[in-house]
Amino acid sequence: MNVGPGKQTATMVGTTAVLLWSLLALFTTEVSDIPPFQLVSLCFSIASILSCIWIMGRGGSVISALRQPLGAWILGVGGLFGYHFFYFVALANAPAVEASLIAYLWPLFIVLFSALLPGERLRWYHVAGGVLGLTGAVLLVSKGKGLYFDPAYAVGYGAAIVCSFLWSGYSVLNRRYAYVPVNAVCGFCAGAAVLGFITHGMTEIWVVPDMTQWLAILALGLGPVGAAFFVWDYGTKHGDIQILGVASYGAPLLSTCFLIAFGKAVATPVVVAGCFLIVTGAILASKELLFRPLRNVSRK
Repeated sequence: MNVGPGKQTATMVGTTAVLLWSLLALFTTEVSDIPPFQLVSLCFSIASILSCIWIMGRGGSVISALRQPLGAWILGVGGLFGYHFFYFVALANAPAVEASLIAYLWPLFIVLFSALLPGERLRWYHVAGGVLGLTGAVLLVSKGKGLYFDPAYAVGYGAAIVCSFLWSGYSVLNRRYAYVPVNAVCGFCAGAAVLGFITHGMTEIWVVPDMTQWLAILALGLGPVGAAFFVWDYGTKHGDIQILGVASYGAPLLSTCFLIAFGKAVATPVVVAGCFLIVTGAILASKELLFRPLRNVSRK
């Protein structure tokens, strides 16, 4: 596979989403009292408003950004809101550890589904890297205490599976709309915010955030539930989708590192082992991107 400079750049841009998502756990510790769909709707609202201001500040047209095919809207809004909807349904109907790990099958599914895209070839090291990353994620999330899937939580497990298929499907099918500009994500965020408010009104009671919580919500809307989706959109449309899939397992790795750094988690041998597996898997899956420049230099 030929990984050109443009594809390399798009891949690197896409991986910044992983860094932003890794901050999600740290910020959400400050807003644990806020109902989940209220939080989602507020964060997507902030992301939408700030991105519109950014577009206009650069001399762009928000109306032009929103004038996209219906299929792109269904995919964009469905991917952003659908993932969060089924994720929270899963957490409400199954133990958090097992539900989270099932939902976190999406990076591996991205690697596997990418074989269906024109011009993409699935290599053994992509699959091996994805499996290593998943194994590392299992260790980090379960803390090495093992897993037990109780049939009584079938609804939650099923929602988690739907969640993983939705996000992996969105990420892979996004390549079909490579011509849709990244600015269009501002509209997708707005659509997700509206659906979030509707769901919140039907299932939750509004909680008034305090100043600290508003700052955390602003940070979430700027990063993990904001800019992350814009760079992910660009990366999945123009970058190496297999590398992005495996690199996504860096989110629980970096998230754990941030929690340890801020004294909210402990660096145990199991955590170190999980981190090692994720890093090894990412290096293995990215070997063409990482080592191709070295081969080119050696030939000169």
